[in-house]
Amino acid sequence: MESVNFHHDLALLDWQVELGATEAICDAPVNRYEVPAAVEKPKKAVAAGVQRGIVAPVEVDAVAEAERAAQAAQFLPELQEALSRFELCDLKKGARNLVFSDGIAGARVMIVGEAPGRDEDRAGKPFVGRAGQLLDRMFGAIDMGRANADAPVYITNVLPWRPPQNRDPKPEEIAMMRPFLLRHIALAKPEVLVAVGNHACQALLNKRGITRLRGQWAEAAGLPVIPMFHPAYLLRNTDAKREAWADLLSLKGRLKG
Repeated sequence: MESVNFHHDLALLDWQVELGATEAICDAPVNRYEVPAAVEKPKKAVAAGVQRGIVAPVEVDAVAEAERAAQAAQFLPELQEALSRFELCDLKKGARNLVFSDGIAGARVMIVGEAPGRDEDRAGKPFVGRAGQLLDRMFGAIDMGRANADAPVYITNVLPWRPPQNRDPKPEEIAMMRPFLLRHIALAKPEVLVAVGNHACQALLNKRGITRLRGQWAEAAGLPVIPMFHPAYLLRNTDAKREAWADLLSLKGRLKG
């Protein structure tokens, strides 16, 4: 009798499998939406790796590595080389060129912009597009310029690589590149800094709000800093050129004083 029931039950089971049944139903109902009272936390992968004799990957502090690489540079060419070897910033992967600087190193005025755009990425120099041309005209109006041997300026950016689609720099990117920027300032030895745009103010002054900050002298890296509107902003907002001219005159007066 048991043999008959066995074969009968097996035939019923095969029939249900053929119909597509994939799960057995228990005698008691199961609430599959019920949250367990306590969920055991998974063990860290590092600990499991150690138990099996596997070396777990070590997280790298990008800011600390940038600080170490920047401080090791004793001259501007060495700093440029250190930046070219720095592999922890993902912006480098999508950029054509490292944009380091332009103008005359040792100039009294060092202009700090935000990040390269398409034209700068192609040329490998900061401020060469429409905004850069306006910047040259602005400083030319106070008898200064990147090629002016008598009153030169030196130009760099917070980020040396172009962000994709010219997007704004991210806070973590600014923090990563800040040690290189501060070392750049120390090696270039300017007397005055010009922070052009919001992101330059964030990197140098840890502040944002260029319409409020512009024209107000501050201090960064032990040097006087004047925040100014970015030339790209002035191209879109021509009414702000009056404030930009006032800031240029303030800079000129500071240099004379």
